[in-house]
Amino acid sequence: MFGGSFNYEQYDGFWNQDGTYIEDPPDSDLKQFRLNLGYAYRLAPNWQTSVVVPFVWNDNKYSGLESSSSGLGDMTASLWYETFDNIMCVYEVRGIEDLMPAVYLGGTLTLPTGKSPYGDDVTSNFDITGRGFYRVDANLLMDKTIWPWTMIFEFAYGVYLERPVNQEYGNYVEPYDKQLGNRRLGTVSLGYTSFLKELDTMTYTLAYSDLKEDQGTINGATDPTTGFTKQSFTFTAAYATMAKDWIVKGSINHSIRDDNWGSNFPATDIFSIELIHVIP
Repeated sequence: MFGGSFNYEQYDGFWNQDGTYIEDPPDSDLKQFRLNLGYAYRLAPNWQTSVVVPFVWNDNKYSGLESSSSGLGDMTASLWYETFDNIMCVYEVRGIEDLMPAVYLGGTLTLPTGKSPYGDDVTSNFDITGRGFYRVDANLLMDKTIWPWTMIFEFAYGVYLERPVNQEYGNYVEPYDKQLGNRRLGTVSLGYTSFLKELDTMTYTLAYSDLKEDQGTINGATDPTTGFTKQSFTFTAAYATMAKDWIVKGSINHSIRDDNWGSNFPATDIFSIELIHVIP
């Protein structure tokens, strides 16, 4: 399976560490463009692996300062296991077994291939294309379809690996060890599918996501400048052919510009278009 997506992320203010929403200075314009190229391969009937390679472009204007940068983002590699052998979606509930969801278990490794504050090619936060840390995630996805409705629950728990640091924004500093906090992402979504001519489909999905990252550490001591939370909503429209070999998705991710919808994190809108081709 091959896939590609293009994202446009528009920044609009931020939440401080107390959860108070603060607007950006006047005449600010912060945006990021991201091209993601992915490939997935089925190793066995219930096993699938995938890799995603992102390319990132930053274009920013903030408090009268303008900057732009581009480069490779943080790559990810995943392995998924399907715990079921039969098709779990049904058209009618006839027994308790018809209510059982399809359960997927996975693991993801994030590689620090992007530009981070800890290298010599970044001079400000506006140049960043990656976090600069390895991260290992354990993933759970539960999917239940009773046509035409689909409900999905996703949860990911990530742990960053500690790394040595001797540079910050291109300047050498006294060496220290840094580790970002553990990361949790939960998403619940509800979708509706309608059939078109020749049994092609259109699926509309509304999702709510809650992201939290704990405070990190420097030389084992808590770093109070790290850690964040963010809540957001995503609406997606997806077209699929009858054979499900071609899928086109368009989505909008929106975060609420108000207090207590996030903390220590920017508020953004993300517009995405995605194309997937499944090789028979």
